[in-house]
Amino acid sequence: MRPVTAVVIGAGSRGRDAYASYALRHPAELQITGVAEPDEARRNNLVQDHGIPESGTFSTWEDLLQKERFADAAFICTQDQMHLEPALEAMKRGYHLLLEKPIAPTLEDCLEIHGASRKYGVSVAVAHVLRYSPFFIILKRLIDQGAIGTLRGIQHNENIGHIHYSHSFVRGNWRNRASSSPMILAKSCHDLDILAFLADQECVSLASAGSAGSFSREKAPAGAPLRCLEGCPHEVECPYYAPKVYHQGETGWPVSVITTDLSSRGILEALREGPYGRCVYACDNDMVEHQVVSLEFARGITAAFTMSAFTHETSRTIKVMGERGEIRGHMEREVLEVHDFRTGEIQTISLGGCHNGTRHGGGDEGILRDLILHLRDKERTSLKTTLDLAMESHIMAFAAEESMNTGRTVDLRTYKRDHNVPGSRGTDSGIV
Repeated sequence: MRPVTAVVIGAGSRGRDAYASYALRHPAELQITGVAEPDEARRNNLVQDHGIPESGTFSTWEDLLQKERFADAAFICTQDQMHLEPALEAMKRGYHLLLEKPIAPTLEDCLEIHGASRKYGVSVAVAHVLRYSPFFIILKRLIDQGAIGTLRGIQHNENIGHIHYSHSFVRGNWRNRASSSPMILAKSCHDLDILAFLADQECVSLASAGSAGSFSREKAPAGAPLRCLEGCPHEVECPYYAPKVYHQGETGWPVSVITTDLSSRGILEALREGPYGRCVYACDNDMVEHQVVSLEFARGITAAFTMSAFTHETSRTIKVMGERGEIRGHMEREVLEVHDFRTGEIQTISLGGCHNGTRHGGGDEGILRDLILHLRDKERTSLKTTLDLAMESHIMAFAAEESMNTGRTVDLRTYKRDHNVPGSRGTDSGIV
């Protein structure tokens, strides 16, 4: 069969490294035929990677989508605030979508994209890549097979890691809600999605609380300059000192995000002039740093989700509790432990190496494979992460943000009805 063809709109870390790179490893399955990217160096890198002709190379998504459709799918990998318009236009042109999460930064925009997908009859895979990781696939299988009896509760932690948080949410593109999305949506909509996946029930209510403010001028140590390379007297003890994070000889993520010139000189220049060289206490960060969401699903299943910036490692850890046992897991260590209450036995399941070095525990690779299989035979294959399913987790995220800001528990069925979500009582049939 011929390869599925795709254009990439946004050739940054996700567009180039997470998704387009699949075509380099599996050229018989996927071919990248076009790119739209305003940054010339990033655009040229993708062009060179895939041999994209000049006729498929554009600096803006508008220029690319003015052409008659020349690929099967469009990968929408722009910043959160820039998803809506290219997604709508691409669907209008007949492109199927791989849409980076979150769908969009507001519920209204999410609903508009959802409606357009139905209007134009295209398939949309939302990048909730955790559903494709062997870790969560096997965890779900154990639950469904009754390894711990009837499911009663879940505790799930997203340990963002202090360096990851400072890179992406203090200095980086997701540092400010006005220019990106609420933290619970931008970072953790796919964690809420995985809770719904494991519970296999509708979330009926939730409550949330969070905190912020650690990275502000008021918290800056005495004498700290606006930029790390301007002679900071705290460089030795500060964990966020920019050269300590970005100038240690490594050139992978997150260094690859701050510049396309990965020489020592290029990195230092980026730290002197770009946003990633700023003191973390001198940025316009307003993102929540620690947030807890308590969720109630149908049939009495409860879940507690914690997202925290202040962790040593960047990882996901989980405990799933059933009437006859519990499962404990560490995604990055690729280990699941099944504890049987009846026998006292502990079964350790090691998943070592199953993600083949790709990010999100193999999920980035898995979603591409799923999309390709679906586009080759839409009649007999369905996506594991559809727009309908993704809307559920996004509604949970928006409701959690409202709960955190108001201090009130949110009834999800009422919330959906009040916001005219398709499928809720009094609206057209649709999402749930």
